[in-house]
Amino acid sequence: MKPTSEILERIAKCSTNHPDGVFTRLYRYLLREDIYYAAYQKLYANKGALTEGTDSDTADGFSEQYVQKLIQDLKDGVYQAKPVRREYIKKRNGGERPLGIPSFRDKLLQEAVRMILEAVYEPTFDNHSHGFRPNRSCHTALRQMSRDFTGAAWFIEGDIKGCFDNIHHETLIAILGKKIKDSKFLNVIRQFLKAGYVENWKYNKTYSGAPQGGICSPILANVYLNELDRKLTEISVRFARPRSALRAPEYDAVSREMKKLSYWIDHTAGEERENLIRQYKQLQKDILRLPAKPADNKKFTFVRYADDWLAGVCGTKRECEELKAEIADFLKTELKLTLSEEKTLITHSSQNVRFLGYDICVRRNQQVKGHRMKNGTWRKTRSLNGKVALTVPHKDKIERFLFAKKVIRQEPDGKFKPIHRTALLNLSDSEIVEHYNSEARGLCNYYNLACDYHTLDYFCYLMEYSCLKTIANKHKSSIRKIIRQYKDGKTWSVPYETKSGTKYRRPVKIADCKRGFLTDTVFQRTKYNWKTTVRQRLNAHICELCGTKSADLYEVHVVRSLKELGDSLWETVMKKKRRKTLVVCSECHRKIHEHK
Repeated sequence: MKPTSEILERIAKCSTNHPDGVFTRLYRYLLREDIYYAAYQKLYANKGALTEGTDSDTADGFSEQYVQKLIQDLKDGVYQAKPVRREYIKKRNGGERPLGIPSFRDKLLQEAVRMILEAVYEPTFDNHSHGFRPNRSCHTALRQMSRDFTGAAWFIEGDIKGCFDNIHHETLIAILGKKIKDSKFLNVIRQFLKAGYVENWKYNKTYSGAPQGGICSPILANVYLNELDRKLTEISVRFARPRSALRAPEYDAVSREMKKLSYWIDHTAGEERENLIRQYKQLQKDILRLPAKPADNKKFTFVRYADDWLAGVCGTKRECEELKAEIADFLKTELKLTLSEEKTLITHSSQNVRFLGYDICVRRNQQVKGHRMKNGTWRKTRSLNGKVALTVPHKDKIERFLFAKKVIRQEPDGKFKPIHRTALLNLSDSEIVEHYNSEARGLCNYYNLACDYHTLDYFCYLMEYSCLKTIANKHKSSIRKIIRQYKDGKTWSVPYETKSGTKYRRPVKIADCKRGFLTDTVFQRTKYNWKTTVRQRLNAHICELCGTKSADLYEVHVVRSLKELGDSLWETVMKKKRRKTLVVCSECHRKIHEHK
Protein backbone atom coordinates (compact mmCIF):
# COMPACT_ATOMS: atom_id res chain seq x y z
CA MET A 1 0.00 0.00 0.00
CA LYS A 2 1.35 3.42 -0.98
CA PRO A 3 2.07 5.84 1.89
CA THR A 4 -0.35 8.74 2.20
CA SER A 5 2.46 11.24 1.53
CA GLU A 6 2.84 9.87 -2.01
CA ILE A 7 -0.91 10.01 -2.54
CA LEU A 8 -1.02 13.65 -1.42
CA GLU A 9 1.82 14.49 -3.80
CA ARG A 10 -0.14 12.86 -6.61
CA ILE A 11 -3.25 14.88 -5.67
CA ALA A 12 -1.20 18.12 -5.65
CA LYS A 13 0.28 17.28 -9.08
CA CYS A 14 -3.18 16.53 -10.46
CA SER A 15 -4.53 19.80 -9.04
CA THR A 16 -1.62 21.67 -10.64
CA ASN A 17 -2.23 20.15 -14.07
CA HIS A 18 -6.04 20.48 -13.83
CA PRO A 19 -6.91 23.56 -11.71
CA ASP A 20 -10.64 23.14 -12.38
CA GLY A 21 -10.61 19.41 -11.63
CA VAL A 22 -12.98 17.79 -9.11
CA PHE A 23 -11.85 15.40 -6.35
CA THR A 24 -13.92 12.56 -4.90
CA ARG A 25 -13.48 9.90 -2.20
CA LEU A 26 -11.11 11.94 -0.03
CA TYR A 27 -12.69 10.62 3.16
CA ARG A 28 -10.94 7.27 2.74
CA TYR A 29 -7.56 8.96 3.34
CA LEU A 30 -8.77 9.88 6.83
CA LEU A 31 -9.00 6.13 7.57
CA ARG A 32 -5.27 5.54 7.07
CA GLU A 33 -3.00 5.34 10.12
CA ASP A 34 0.09 6.92 8.59
CA ILE A 35 -1.58 10.30 8.03
CA TYR A 36 -2.16 10.65 11.79
CA TYR A 37 1.44 9.79 12.63
CA ALA A 38 2.56 12.43 10.14
CA ALA A 39 0.09 14.88 11.71
CA TYR A 40 1.32 14.07 15.22
CA GLN A 41 4.94 14.59 14.10
CA LYS A 42 3.98 18.19 13.21
CA LEU A 43 1.83 18.88 16.26
CA TYR A 44 3.68 17.58 19.30
CA ALA A 45 6.53 20.14 19.06
CA ASN A 46 4.13 23.12 19.09
CA LYS A 47 3.88 25.21 22.24
CA GLY A 48 0.14 24.52 22.48
CA ALA A 49 0.46 20.73 22.18
CA LEU A 50 0.06 20.32 25.96
CA THR A 51 -2.64 22.99 26.31
CA GLU A 52 -5.97 21.43 27.24
CA GLY A 53 -9.18 22.18 25.41
CA THR A 54 -12.56 21.35 26.99
CA ASP A 55 -11.17 18.00 28.15
CA SER A 56 -7.83 16.78 29.52
CA ASP A 57 -6.70 15.30 26.19
CA THR A 58 -3.29 16.58 24.99
CA ALA A 59 -0.34 15.38 22.88
CA ASP A 60 0.85 13.48 25.96
CA GLY A 61 -0.43 9.87 25.91
CA PHE A 62 -0.49 9.39 22.13
CA SER A 63 -0.37 5.70 21.11
CA GLU A 64 -1.28 3.19 18.39
CA GLN A 65 -4.59 2.47 20.18
CA TYR A 66 -5.33 6.22 20.22
CA VAL A 67 -5.09 6.34 16.39
CA GLN A 68 -7.06 3.12 15.93
CA LYS A 69 -9.90 4.39 18.15
CA LEU A 70 -10.13 7.64 16.15
CA ILE A 71 -10.19 5.74 12.83
CA GLN A 72 -12.84 3.32 14.14
CA ASP A 73 -15.07 6.23 15.19
CA LEU A 74 -14.73 7.71 11.69
CA LYS A 75 -15.54 4.35 10.09
CA ASP A 76 -18.62 3.87 12.26
CA GLY A 77 -19.75 7.47 11.67
CA VAL A 78 -19.89 8.22 15.41
CA TYR A 79 -17.06 10.78 15.51
CA GLN A 80 -18.23 14.04 17.06
CA ALA A 81 -16.07 17.18 17.27
CA LYS A 82 -15.93 18.67 20.77
CA PRO A 83 -16.54 22.37 21.42
CA VAL A 84 -13.41 24.51 21.70
CA ARG A 85 -12.34 26.34 24.84
CA ARG A 86 -12.67 30.10 24.27
CA GLU A 87 -9.82 32.33 25.45
CA TYR A 88 -9.02 35.95 24.68
CA ILE A 89 -5.65 37.43 23.78
CA LYS A 90 -4.93 41.13 23.89
CA LYS A 91 -4.49 43.11 20.69
CA ARG A 92 -2.10 46.03 20.32
CA ASN A 93 -4.95 48.49 19.94
CA GLY A 94 -6.30 47.52 23.37
CA GLY A 95 -9.04 45.17 22.14
CA GLU A 96 -9.24 41.42 22.51
CA ARG A 97 -9.10 38.64 19.93
CA PRO A 98 -11.08 35.42 20.60
CA LEU A 99 -9.01 32.25 20.42
CA GLY A 100 -10.47 28.73 20.26
CA ILE A 101 -8.45 25.86 21.77
CA PRO A 102 -9.66 22.48 20.42
CA SER A 103 -9.25 19.09 22.05
CA PHE A 104 -6.05 17.34 20.89
CA ARG A 105 -8.08 14.57 19.22
CA ASP A 106 -9.77 17.22 17.09
CA LYS A 107 -6.41 18.89 16.45
CA LEU A 108 -5.03 15.62 15.12
CA LEU A 109 -7.95 15.11 12.74
CA GLN A 110 -7.87 18.78 11.71
CA GLU A 111 -4.19 18.47 10.80
CA ALA A 112 -5.01 15.43 8.64
CA VAL A 113 -7.82 17.40 6.96
CA ARG A 114 -5.47 20.37 6.49
CA MET A 115 -2.89 18.18 4.74
CA ILE A 116 -5.51 16.94 2.27
CA LEU A 117 -6.95 20.42 1.67
CA GLU A 118 -3.47 21.81 1.09
CA ALA A 119 -2.75 19.16 -1.54
CA VAL A 120 -6.05 19.95 -3.30
CA TYR A 121 -6.11 23.76 -3.08
CA GLU A 122 -2.53 25.03 -2.76
CA PRO A 123 -1.75 24.69 -6.52
CA THR A 124 -4.95 26.61 -7.37
CA PHE A 125 -4.49 29.59 -5.04
CA ASP A 126 -3.78 32.98 -6.59
CA ASN A 127 -0.15 34.05 -6.84
CA HIS A 128 -1.01 37.35 -5.08
CA SER A 129 -1.99 35.53 -1.86
CA HIS A 130 0.80 35.04 0.70
CA GLY A 131 -0.76 34.37 4.12
CA PHE A 132 -0.73 30.88 5.74
CA ARG A 133 0.89 29.25 2.71
CA PRO A 134 4.02 27.07 2.46
CA ASN A 135 7.18 28.85 1.25
CA ARG A 136 5.43 32.22 1.48
CA SER A 137 5.66 34.94 4.09
CA CYS A 138 5.34 38.67 4.70
CA HIS A 139 8.63 39.12 2.84
CA THR A 140 7.37 37.40 -0.32
CA ALA A 141 4.30 39.66 -0.25
CA LEU A 142 6.47 42.78 0.18
CA ARG A 143 8.85 41.73 -2.60
CA GLN A 144 5.94 41.18 -4.98
CA MET A 145 4.57 44.59 -4.03
CA SER A 146 7.94 46.26 -4.72
CA ARG A 147 7.89 44.71 -8.18
CA ASP A 148 4.23 45.10 -9.19
CA PHE A 149 3.29 48.46 -7.65
CA THR A 150 5.85 50.44 -9.69
CA GLY A 151 4.26 53.64 -11.00
CA ALA A 152 0.99 53.21 -9.05
CA ALA A 153 -0.84 56.51 -8.50
CA TRP A 154 -3.24 55.39 -5.74
CA PHE A 155 -3.45 52.80 -2.97
CA ILE A 156 -6.66 51.12 -1.82
CA GLU A 157 -6.13 49.80 1.72
CA GLY A 158 -8.48 46.85 2.23
CA ASP A 159 -9.88 46.07 5.66
CA ILE A 160 -12.56 43.43 6.23
CA LYS A 161 -14.52 43.70 9.48
CA GLY A 162 -13.88 40.63 11.66
CA CYS A 163 -13.08 38.43 8.66
CA PHE A 164 -12.32 35.17 10.51
CA ASP A 165 -15.27 35.59 12.89
CA ASN A 166 -17.77 36.27 10.10
CA ILE A 167 -17.01 33.54 7.56
CA HIS A 168 -20.41 32.23 6.45
CA HIS A 169 -20.46 28.46 7.02
CA GLU A 170 -22.83 27.46 4.25
CA THR A 171 -21.06 29.69 1.73
CA LEU A 172 -17.72 28.11 2.70
CA ILE A 173 -19.13 24.56 2.34
CA ALA A 174 -20.61 25.54 -1.06
CA ILE A 175 -17.19 26.82 -2.21
CA LEU A 176 -15.53 23.60 -1.02
CA GLY A 177 -18.29 21.58 -2.73
CA LYS A 178 -17.32 22.97 -6.14
CA LYS A 179 -14.02 21.10 -6.04
CA ILE A 180 -14.61 18.34 -3.48
CA LYS A 181 -17.51 15.97 -4.21
CA ASP A 182 -17.36 13.96 -0.99
CA SER A 183 -20.17 14.54 1.50
CA LYS A 184 -18.48 12.57 4.31
CA PHE A 185 -15.30 14.66 4.06
CA LEU A 186 -17.28 17.92 3.96
CA ASN A 187 -19.35 16.80 6.97
CA VAL A 188 -16.16 16.48 9.02
CA ILE A 189 -15.29 20.10 8.17
CA ARG A 190 -18.86 21.13 8.96
CA GLN A 191 -18.50 19.52 12.38
CA PHE A 192 -15.42 21.62 13.14
CA LEU A 193 -17.26 24.78 12.12
CA LYS A 194 -20.43 23.97 14.07
CA ALA A 195 -18.77 22.50 17.19
CA GLY A 196 -19.40 25.62 19.30
CA TYR A 197 -17.30 26.92 22.17
CA VAL A 198 -17.23 26.89 25.96
CA GLU A 199 -16.73 30.17 27.79
CA ASN A 200 -16.98 30.52 31.56
CA TRP A 201 -18.22 26.90 31.72
CA LYS A 202 -21.14 27.73 29.43
CA TYR A 203 -21.67 26.15 25.99
CA ASN A 204 -22.33 28.51 23.06
CA LYS A 205 -23.24 27.60 19.49
CA THR A 206 -21.27 28.97 16.54
CA TYR A 207 -23.27 30.31 13.62
CA SER A 208 -20.39 31.79 11.59
CA GLY A 209 -16.63 32.08 11.54
CA ALA A 210 -13.62 29.75 11.53
CA PRO A 211 -12.26 29.66 15.10
CA GLN A 212 -8.81 31.24 15.35
CA GLY A 213 -6.61 28.62 16.96
CA GLY A 214 -8.02 25.77 14.89
CA ILE A 215 -5.47 23.85 12.83
CA CYS A 216 -7.40 23.93 9.55
CA SER A 217 -8.87 27.43 10.05
CA PRO A 218 -6.08 29.22 8.10
CA ILE A 219 -6.46 27.12 4.94
CA LEU A 220 -10.28 27.31 5.16
CA ALA A 221 -9.96 31.11 5.32
CA ASN A 222 -7.68 31.03 2.25
CA VAL A 223 -10.18 28.86 0.37
CA TYR A 224 -12.90 31.37 1.28
CA LEU A 225 -10.88 34.49 0.41
CA ASN A 226 -9.58 32.93 -2.81
CA GLU A 227 -12.95 33.98 -4.23
CA LEU A 228 -11.96 37.59 -3.44
CA ASP A 229 -8.62 37.01 -5.19
CA ARG A 230 -10.47 35.83 -8.28
CA LYS A 231 -12.66 38.93 -8.24
CA LEU A 232 -9.63 41.22 -7.88
CA THR A 233 -7.88 39.37 -10.73
CA GLU A 234 -11.00 39.83 -12.89
CA ILE A 235 -10.96 43.57 -12.10
CA SER A 236 -7.26 43.69 -12.96
CA VAL A 237 -7.82 42.14 -16.40
CA ARG A 238 -10.87 44.31 -17.13
CA PHE A 239 -9.38 47.56 -15.84
CA ALA A 240 -5.94 47.27 -17.45
CA ARG A 241 -5.26 49.47 -20.47
CA PRO A 242 -1.78 49.83 -21.97
CA ARG A 243 -0.24 53.21 -22.73
CA SER A 244 -1.27 54.89 -25.98
CA ALA A 245 2.40 55.37 -26.84
CA LEU A 246 5.78 54.12 -25.68
CA ARG A 247 6.99 57.69 -25.02
CA ALA A 248 5.27 60.91 -23.99
CA PRO A 249 4.86 63.39 -26.94
CA GLU A 250 6.85 66.15 -25.19
CA TYR A 251 9.66 63.74 -24.39
CA ASP A 252 9.69 62.42 -27.98
CA ALA A 253 9.88 65.96 -29.43
CA VAL A 254 12.94 66.86 -27.34
CA SER A 255 14.52 63.47 -28.08
CA ARG A 256 14.17 64.03 -31.86
CA GLU A 257 15.66 67.50 -31.54
CA MET A 258 18.66 66.07 -29.69
CA LYS A 259 19.22 63.52 -32.46
CA LYS A 260 19.22 66.30 -35.07
CA LEU A 261 21.70 68.34 -33.05
CA SER A 262 23.89 65.27 -32.59
CA TYR A 263 24.01 64.81 -36.37
CA TRP A 264 24.95 68.43 -37.09
CA ILE A 265 27.54 68.46 -34.29
CA ASP A 266 29.35 65.66 -36.14
CA HIS A 267 29.14 67.54 -39.47
CA THR A 268 30.09 71.10 -38.46
CA ALA A 269 33.13 72.80 -36.98
CA GLY A 270 34.27 75.96 -35.31
CA GLU A 271 32.02 78.38 -33.42
CA GLU A 272 28.81 76.96 -34.94
CA ARG A 273 29.69 73.53 -33.51
CA GLU A 274 30.26 75.05 -30.05
CA ASN A 275 26.79 76.67 -30.18
CA LEU A 276 25.20 73.34 -31.17
CA ILE A 277 26.96 71.60 -28.25
CA ARG A 278 25.62 74.23 -25.81
CA GLN A 279 22.10 73.70 -27.18
CA TYR A 280 22.51 69.92 -26.88
CA LYS A 281 23.60 70.16 -23.23
CA GLN A 282 20.64 72.42 -22.43
CA LEU A 283 18.25 69.90 -24.00
CA GLN A 284 19.92 67.16 -21.92
CA LYS A 285 18.95 69.08 -18.80
CA ASP A 286 15.43 69.81 -20.10
CA ILE A 287 14.62 66.20 -21.03
CA LEU A 288 15.42 65.03 -17.51
CA ARG A 289 12.58 67.23 -16.22
CA LEU A 290 9.97 65.77 -18.59
CA PRO A 291 7.92 62.59 -18.00
CA ALA A 292 9.37 59.87 -20.21
CA LYS A 293 6.14 57.85 -20.51
CA PRO A 294 2.54 59.01 -20.99
CA ALA A 295 0.29 58.80 -17.93
CA ASP A 296 -2.82 57.61 -19.81
CA ASN A 297 -2.33 53.91 -18.94
CA LYS A 298 -4.53 52.06 -16.43
CA LYS A 299 -3.42 49.26 -14.16
CA PHE A 300 -4.80 47.45 -11.12
CA THR A 301 -2.71 45.07 -9.02
CA PHE A 302 -2.98 43.76 -5.49
CA VAL A 303 -1.32 41.75 -2.73
CA ARG A 304 -3.18 39.85 0.01
CA TYR A 305 -1.87 38.47 3.26
CA ALA A 306 -4.63 36.64 5.20
CA ASP A 307 -7.49 39.16 5.53
CA ASP A 308 -5.29 42.23 4.85
CA TRP A 309 -4.96 43.34 1.25
CA LEU A 310 -3.54 46.35 -0.57
CA ALA A 311 -4.26 47.37 -4.16
CA GLY A 312 -2.18 49.65 -6.37
CA VAL A 313 -4.06 51.58 -9.07
CA CYS A 314 -2.91 53.61 -12.07
CA GLY A 315 -5.97 55.74 -12.72
CA THR A 316 -8.07 58.52 -11.21
CA LYS A 317 -9.36 58.79 -7.66
CA ARG A 318 -12.93 58.52 -8.94
CA GLU A 319 -12.10 55.18 -10.58
CA CYS A 320 -10.60 54.01 -7.27
CA GLU A 321 -13.83 54.90 -5.47
CA GLU A 322 -15.85 52.94 -8.06
CA LEU A 323 -13.53 49.93 -7.65
CA LYS A 324 -13.81 50.12 -3.87
CA ALA A 325 -17.62 50.15 -4.10
CA GLU A 326 -17.56 47.18 -6.49
CA ILE A 327 -15.33 45.15 -4.15
CA ALA A 328 -17.49 46.04 -1.13
CA ASP A 329 -20.63 44.92 -3.01
CA PHE A 330 -18.97 41.61 -4.01
CA LEU A 331 -17.91 40.87 -0.43
CA LYS A 332 -21.40 41.64 0.86
CA THR A 333 -23.39 39.67 -1.71
CA GLU A 334 -21.08 36.73 -2.48
CA LEU A 335 -19.05 36.18 0.70
CA LYS A 336 -21.35 37.76 3.34
CA LEU A 337 -18.47 39.93 4.59
CA THR A 338 -18.35 43.67 5.25
CA LEU A 339 -15.67 46.04 3.98
CA SER A 340 -14.92 48.63 6.66
CA GLU A 341 -15.71 52.11 5.29
CA GLU A 342 -13.61 53.84 7.94
CA LYS A 343 -10.46 51.73 7.48
CA THR A 344 -10.63 51.02 3.73
CA LEU A 345 -8.90 54.20 2.59
CA ILE A 346 -7.91 55.55 -0.80
CA THR A 347 -4.48 57.12 -0.42
CA HIS A 348 -2.26 58.87 -2.95
CA SER A 349 0.83 56.78 -3.52
CA SER A 350 3.16 59.69 -2.64
CA GLN A 351 1.96 59.30 0.98
CA ASN A 352 2.85 56.41 3.27
CA VAL A 353 0.44 53.55 3.90
CA ARG A 354 1.04 50.89 6.56
CA PHE A 355 1.03 47.28 5.36
CA LEU A 356 2.58 44.28 7.12
CA GLY A 357 4.47 46.56 9.50
CA TYR A 358 6.18 48.60 6.75
CA ASP A 359 5.51 52.15 5.54
CA ILE A 360 4.99 51.98 1.78
CA CYS A 361 4.93 54.73 -0.85
CA VAL A 362 5.85 55.29 -4.51
CA ARG A 363 8.77 57.67 -4.97
CA ARG A 364 8.52 60.97 -6.83
CA ASN A 365 12.27 61.38 -7.19
CA GLN A 366 13.83 63.31 -10.07
CA GLN A 367 17.38 62.51 -8.97
CA VAL A 368 19.52 61.47 -11.94
CA LYS A 369 21.86 58.51 -11.53
CA GLY A 370 24.22 56.95 -14.03
CA HIS A 371 24.24 53.22 -14.71
CA ARG A 372 25.72 50.90 -17.31
CA MET A 373 23.37 49.44 -19.92
CA LYS A 374 23.48 45.83 -21.12
CA ASN A 375 25.33 46.87 -24.29
CA GLY A 376 28.07 48.44 -22.15
CA THR A 377 27.14 52.11 -22.69
CA TRP A 378 26.81 54.50 -19.76
CA ARG A 379 23.46 56.24 -19.37
CA LYS A 380 21.90 58.68 -16.91
CA THR A 381 18.31 58.01 -15.83
CA ARG A 382 15.84 58.86 -13.06
CA SER A 383 16.10 55.32 -11.79
CA LEU A 384 14.24 55.95 -8.49
CA ASN A 385 11.23 57.75 -9.93
CA GLY A 386 8.04 55.67 -9.71
CA LYS A 387 9.69 52.90 -7.68
CA VAL A 388 8.16 51.51 -4.48
CA ALA A 389 9.91 52.52 -1.24
CA LEU A 390 9.60 50.28 1.83
CA THR A 391 10.61 52.13 5.00
CA VAL A 392 10.82 51.34 8.71
CA PRO A 393 8.08 52.99 10.87
CA HIS A 394 10.48 53.96 13.68
CA LYS A 395 8.04 55.77 15.96
CA ASP A 396 5.23 53.22 15.85
CA LYS A 397 7.29 50.03 15.75
CA ILE A 398 10.91 50.46 16.87
CA GLU A 399 10.42 53.06 19.62
CA ARG A 400 7.31 51.31 20.92
CA PHE A 401 9.25 48.03 21.06
CA LEU A 402 12.13 49.63 22.97
CA PHE A 403 9.80 51.23 25.52
CA ALA A 404 7.72 48.03 25.90
CA LYS A 405 10.85 45.97 26.62
CA LYS A 406 12.17 48.70 28.98
CA VAL A 407 15.38 49.03 27.00
CA ILE A 408 15.38 52.86 26.99
CA ARG A 409 13.96 55.87 28.75
CA GLN A 410 13.36 59.32 27.28
CA GLU A 411 15.22 62.27 28.73
CA PRO A 412 13.58 65.72 29.21
CA ASP A 413 15.37 66.96 26.07
CA GLY A 414 13.74 64.12 24.03
CA LYS A 415 16.87 61.98 23.66
CA PHE A 416 16.83 58.24 24.36
CA LYS A 417 19.03 56.72 27.03
CA PRO A 418 19.63 52.95 27.31
CA ILE A 419 18.87 51.46 30.74
CA HIS A 420 19.38 48.08 32.39
CA ARG A 421 16.59 45.47 32.50
CA THR A 422 15.95 44.19 36.00
CA ALA A 423 14.05 41.12 34.76
CA LEU A 424 17.25 39.69 33.17
CA LEU A 425 19.62 40.10 36.13
CA ASN A 426 19.27 36.44 37.23
CA LEU A 427 20.54 35.12 33.87
CA SER A 428 24.18 34.38 33.11
CA ASP A 429 26.15 36.93 31.05
CA SER A 430 26.00 34.81 27.88
CA GLU A 431 22.23 34.28 28.32
CA ILE A 432 21.70 38.03 28.71
CA VAL A 433 23.59 38.68 25.46
CA GLU A 434 21.63 35.94 23.66
CA HIS A 435 18.32 37.36 24.93
CA TYR A 436 19.15 40.80 23.52
CA ASN A 437 20.51 39.28 20.31
CA SER A 438 17.36 37.25 19.65
CA GLU A 439 15.20 40.38 20.00
CA ALA A 440 17.50 42.57 17.89
CA ARG A 441 17.95 39.86 15.24
CA GLY A 442 14.18 39.39 14.95
CA LEU A 443 13.51 43.06 14.14
CA CYS A 444 16.56 43.46 11.90
CA ASN A 445 15.68 40.32 9.94
CA TYR A 446 12.10 41.46 9.45
CA TYR A 447 13.00 44.98 8.28
CA ASN A 448 15.94 44.03 6.05
CA LEU A 449 13.84 44.80 2.95
CA ALA A 450 13.55 48.48 3.94
CA CYS A 451 15.40 51.04 1.83
CA ASP A 452 16.36 52.86 5.08
CA TYR A 453 17.54 49.65 6.74
CA HIS A 454 20.78 51.39 7.76
CA THR A 455 18.81 53.54 10.23
CA LEU A 456 18.40 50.45 12.45
CA ASP A 457 22.06 50.86 13.38
CA TYR A 458 20.93 53.24 16.16
CA PHE A 459 18.45 50.60 17.37
CA CYS A 460 21.29 48.04 17.59
CA TYR A 461 23.40 50.59 19.48
CA LEU A 462 20.64 51.11 22.08
CA MET A 463 20.17 47.35 22.47
CA GLU A 464 23.93 46.79 22.85
CA TYR A 465 24.38 49.43 25.56
CA SER A 466 21.25 48.34 27.41
CA CYS A 467 22.78 44.83 27.38
CA LEU A 468 26.09 46.20 28.73
CA LYS A 469 24.26 48.14 31.46
CA THR A 470 22.33 45.01 32.46
CA ILE A 471 25.56 42.97 32.78
CA ALA A 472 27.29 45.84 34.61
CA ASN A 473 24.37 46.24 37.02
CA LYS A 474 24.40 42.51 37.72
CA HIS A 475 28.11 42.60 38.69
CA LYS A 476 27.88 46.02 40.42
CA SER A 477 30.38 47.28 37.87
CA SER A 478 30.56 49.81 35.01
CA ILE A 479 30.19 49.57 31.23
CA ARG A 480 33.85 50.45 30.72
CA LYS A 481 35.02 47.60 32.97
CA ILE A 482 32.69 45.09 31.30
CA ILE A 483 33.95 46.03 27.81
CA ARG A 484 37.55 45.77 29.03
CA GLN A 485 36.82 42.38 30.62
CA TYR A 486 35.18 40.94 27.47
CA LYS A 487 37.34 42.78 24.89
CA ASP A 488 37.45 40.90 21.56
CA GLY A 489 39.22 42.86 18.81
CA LYS A 490 37.14 45.92 17.89
CA THR A 491 34.08 44.62 19.74
CA TRP A 492 33.37 42.54 22.85
CA SER A 493 32.03 39.02 23.31
CA VAL A 494 31.01 36.82 26.26
CA PRO A 495 32.49 33.29 26.44
CA TYR A 496 30.38 30.24 27.29
CA GLU A 497 31.20 26.56 27.55
CA THR A 498 29.84 23.80 25.30
CA LYS A 499 30.73 20.13 24.79
CA SER A 500 32.88 21.11 21.81
CA GLY A 501 34.76 23.78 23.79
CA THR A 502 34.54 27.50 24.51
CA LYS A 503 32.41 29.65 22.23
CA TYR A 504 31.66 33.39 22.22
CA ARG A 505 28.54 35.53 21.91
CA ARG A 506 28.90 39.06 20.62
CA PRO A 507 26.20 41.73 20.19
CA VAL A 508 24.22 41.69 16.93
CA LYS A 509 24.96 44.35 14.30
CA ILE A 510 22.80 45.21 11.30
CA ALA A 511 25.51 43.78 9.02
CA ASP A 512 24.75 40.34 10.53
CA CYS A 513 21.22 40.48 9.13
CA LYS A 514 21.78 42.06 5.74
CA ARG A 515 19.95 40.95 2.61
CA GLY A 516 20.83 37.67 1.00
CA PHE A 517 21.88 35.94 4.21
CA LEU A 518 19.81 33.11 5.73
CA THR A 519 19.09 34.63 9.13
CA ASP A 520 15.76 32.98 9.95
CA THR A 521 16.44 30.04 12.29
CA VAL A 522 13.09 28.47 11.38
CA PHE A 523 14.33 27.57 7.88
CA GLN A 524 17.56 26.18 9.31
CA ARG A 525 15.65 23.86 11.64
CA THR A 526 13.56 22.35 8.85
CA LYS A 527 16.72 21.02 7.19
CA TYR A 528 17.32 18.64 10.10
CA ASN A 529 15.65 15.22 9.83
CA TRP A 530 15.30 12.88 12.78
CA LYS A 531 16.67 9.40 12.21
CA THR A 532 13.52 7.77 13.62
CA THR A 533 9.93 8.99 13.68
CA VAL A 534 7.40 8.67 16.49
CA ARG A 535 5.65 5.91 14.54
CA GLN A 536 8.84 3.86 14.21
CA ARG A 537 9.54 4.25 17.91
CA LEU A 538 6.00 3.14 18.85
CA ASN A 539 6.13 0.19 16.46
CA ALA A 540 9.39 -1.00 18.07
CA HIS A 541 7.34 -1.90 21.23
CA ILE A 542 10.23 -1.07 23.57
CA CYS A 543 9.91 1.19 26.60
CA GLU A 544 12.69 3.79 26.29
CA LEU A 545 12.77 4.12 30.08
CA CYS A 546 12.67 0.60 31.56
CA GLY A 547 13.34 -1.41 28.38
CA THR A 548 10.32 -3.74 28.66
CA LYS A 549 9.15 -5.38 25.42
CA SER A 550 5.99 -7.13 26.64
CA ALA A 551 3.71 -4.24 27.62
CA ASP A 552 0.14 -4.09 26.32
CA LEU A 553 0.28 -0.33 25.68
CA TYR A 554 3.09 2.03 24.70
CA GLU A 555 2.45 5.77 24.94
CA VAL A 556 4.30 8.97 24.08
CA HIS A 557 5.23 11.22 26.98
CA VAL A 558 5.69 14.87 25.91
CA VAL A 559 7.22 17.89 27.70
CA ARG A 560 6.97 21.55 26.76
CA SER A 561 10.69 22.26 26.93
CA LEU A 562 13.89 20.41 27.83
CA LYS A 563 14.94 23.45 29.86
CA GLU A 564 12.17 22.74 32.37
CA LEU A 565 13.41 19.21 33.15
CA GLY A 566 14.98 18.26 36.48
CA ASP A 567 17.30 15.43 37.54
CA SER A 568 14.97 12.44 37.92
CA LEU A 569 15.59 9.26 35.91
CA TRP A 570 13.11 9.91 33.09
CA GLU A 571 14.10 13.59 32.85
CA THR A 572 17.78 12.64 32.60
CA VAL A 573 16.96 10.16 29.81
CA MET A 574 15.05 12.82 27.86
CA LYS A 575 17.86 15.37 28.22
CA LYS A 576 20.38 12.76 27.10
CA LYS A 577 18.26 11.94 24.03
CA ARG A 578 17.66 15.67 23.46
CA ARG A 579 14.03 14.97 22.58
CA LYS A 580 10.76 16.37 23.87
CA THR A 581 9.15 12.93 23.51
CA LEU A 582 9.73 9.63 25.27
CA VAL A 583 8.02 6.37 24.25
CA VAL A 584 7.22 4.49 27.47
CA CYS A 585 5.05 1.62 28.63
CA SER A 586 1.76 2.47 30.36
CA GLU A 587 3.18 1.57 33.78
CA CYS A 588 6.18 3.91 33.43
CA HIS A 589 3.87 6.62 32.06
CA ARG A 590 1.64 6.32 35.12
CA LYS A 591 4.66 6.58 37.45
CA ILE A 592 5.96 9.67 35.60
CA HIS A 593 2.67 11.47 36.17
CA GLU A 594 2.54 10.33 39.79
CA HIS A 595 6.09 11.70 40.28
CA LYS A 596 7.42 8.32 41.42
